[in-house]
Amino acid sequence: VGFQGTGRERRALEAASCLAELQQRGVVAHEAGVADHGPVHERRDMGLAFGAAMVGIYLLVVAQFGSFKLPLLILVPVPLTLIGIVLGHWIFGAPFTATSMIGFIALAGIIVRNSILLVDFIRQRQRSGATLRQCLLEAGMVRFKPIFLTAAAAMIGAAFILLDPIFQGLAISLLFGLASSTALTVLVIPAIYVVLRDDGRGFGQQP
Repeated sequence: VGFQGTGRERRALEAASCLAELQQRGVVAHEAGVADHGPVHERRDMGLAFGAAMVGIYLLVVAQFGSFKLPLLILVPVPLTLIGIVLGHWIFGAPFTATSMIGFIALAGIIVRNSILLVDFIRQRQRSGATLRQCLLEAGMVRFKPIFLTAAAAMIGAAFILLDPIFQGLAISLLFGLASSTALTVLVIPAIYVVLRDDGRGFGQQP
């Protein structure tokens, strides 16, 4: 039903309607801006937390091994977790959320521990007089079991929250990140180690 009245009244009604519409749009835009800034701030804070964790881990490893270069080798497998994390989120069609980033940060400690197990064993065997290549082969055979058991225990725990709507990102990061990094750590660490510190001696040669 149309509004029946004078031209002035109709214009006043139209102006009031336009004003109400503009106010509504302004409120919606303001709320949308707040909603958009939330995830941005979360990702920024998580990125800062990850950087701080990496610096802390690096300093601890430097204190343990007394070297500034060796900790960089130990930290190499950390980015490898992203291979499994990205693949896992793609398989489940899940977005990369704050809990996913928390899982990525938590993985850093586990992966660094696995790397330390390998590097420490290699250094011990080298001090006993074995060639570097022999040390690398033995490190892979001897240390694979504890590395695998640690990863398997964490993956089993993560599997129970895989379908949780809130913590699914965390579970995916832990489950798939551990699977990829565990498989790649025992390959990447020895490969980089032999490139950096190869003594040139074969498997059967003695010093």
